[in-house]
Order: sequence, then structure tokens, then C-alpha cells
Amino acid sequence: MGKLRLIFTKEGRAVYISHLDLLRTFQRVFLRQGLVLRHSQGFHPHPIISFALPLPVGQSSDCEILDFEVNEDMDGTGLPAALNRFMPEGVRAADCYIPTRPVRDLAALRCRVELVYDNGVPAEAAEKIRGLLLGESVVIQKRTKRKAMADVDIRPMLHELEIAEAPDLLTLDAVVAAQNPGLNPALLAAAVETRLPGLDPDFVRVRRLELLDGERRTFR
Repeated sequence: MGKLRLIFTKEGRAVYISHLDLLRTFQRVFLRQGLVLRHSQGFHPHPIISFALPLPVGQSSDCEILDFEVNEDMDGTGLPAALNRFMPEGVRAADCYIPTRPVRDLAALRCRVELVYDNGVPAEAAEKIRGLLLGESVVIQKRTKRKAMADVDIRPMLHELEIAEAPDLLTLDAVVAAQNPGLNPALLAAAVETRLPGLDPDFVRVRRLELLDGERRTFR
């Protein structure tokens, strides 16, 4: 028996697959591949499989992590290609290996938030957004685990920010805290929409680019 870590991408129409549906999808993919997952003990055994930092619906990613346990000794070699034969459109396994670090060592996310303006980027938008997000505090309304709304300062969870401008697009490349607490990159766009009237974009795209540890090295 052994534990394996799968790195996969999620994009295109697959961004609208919910966390629970994605979990069921992987269970079916493993079954079709003939991979036997280890199950928990007790009255209601279930496959030992878990996502690190489940991706919010509507966001894409280059670096999702799925940990699972199998009832055989294997190191994951060749498994991504085998699984991809059964994956739905937009989900692709990129790597699989025996993990050496626990998920608790995952400290930050490198991400990209694209603010799309149908009629062109407003004048001085980049400077104003940079001033807002890199100010002393950025307090916005955020839904808590109990589904209530509360004021939260997201500034301490934003570690790095670069802004690039195109005629109809502002690209925010950021490094944000991953957990305890973590920052959903979509809240950067939410801060712009609520704190800078007139600069709210017509559409927002969010993509995870890389998972990082506390030393800003790629987490594996």
C-alpha cells in the first residue's frame, strides 16, 4: 500500500465542475483505469482521496493536487498518461509521484487575475488599483464558514503584486496566502469592484499558476 500525489490542470469548460463532482469524476477515472484505492475502516468505508485547497468553481489552474492511497506498491510512473485516456475535457493529469511533504507546508499561491474591460481599460486604472491593493489595509465583505458576511482585511494575505496593462485588459500577477488563513484571488477583483467605483471590470478570470512553500519554492 502507498500514498501518491497527482498534479493536474483544470481549465476550459471543466472550471464549472464543482468540487464534489470532480471528486466523483476522479473516482470513476481510477475505477476505469483499474486502480484500486485504499478505503477507510469502519461501518461506512470510503476511498482515501483528498484535494489540497479545493479550487473555487469558475477558476482554472495549472497546479491542482490530489492525494490518494492505493492497495499496491507503485511510484506513479506512467499513471498520468494512463488516467488521461478517461479524463473529461479540460482536466489533465500532469505528474504523479510519492509525496515527501505534507499539505500543511503549502504556504502560498502564485496566481493571475485578469480584469477585462469591454470598452478599454479606464484611465489611470492600473495606478489606482495598485494603490488600493498595496495600501495599509484592504477591508472587504467576505462570507465566513458559517455563511455570514464579515469585514476582513485581505492586505496581510497579499504578498506580491505586479500589474500589466493591455488595451482592454489588466493582468494582476500575485502571490497570496494559501491557508490559515488563505486568500481567494477572486477577492482582489472584488476589492476593485467595491472600493473603486467606475473601475469594476466587465469580466474576471482567475487562474492558479503555482503552489509555493514558506520559502517561495515550488511545493510538491
